[in-house]
Amino acid sequence: MRLLLDSHALLWWLAGSERLSRPARRAIESDTNDIFVSAASAWEIATKFRLGRLPGAAAVASDVAACVERQGFLELPVSLRHAQDAGALPGPHRDPFDRLLIAQAIREEMALVSNERMFKDYGVRLLW
Repeated sequence: MRLLLDSHALLWWLAGSERLSRPARRAIESDTNDIFVSAASAWEIATKFRLGRLPGAAAVASDVAACVERQGFLELPVSLRHAQDAGALPGPHRDPFDRLLIAQAIREEMALVSNERMFKDYGVRLLW
């Protein structure tokens, strides 16, 4: 299975947090799954750290790519199609990071590892 980690899922995985659900943890640990991290998550983590909203994420925010690589995860760049899809998504949800992750998960046919229930409203396959 191809999994796309939401930013909080990545941070909780890296921290070994119990906030990450057991099914999500098992799926990330499984050798049969490909785990992707979006460039949008790097943008989100760096932005929220800079704004003081993720004070404990200094090490990750300073080098998201290295953290992802050390885990053996795969980078998912943001393409023009991803950006266009994100902009065209219907509904009132305004968070640009979430909209981009939703668009990427749909276009790339990935399950999105996230506790954000409203993602289901967009037809995203959610794993939590």
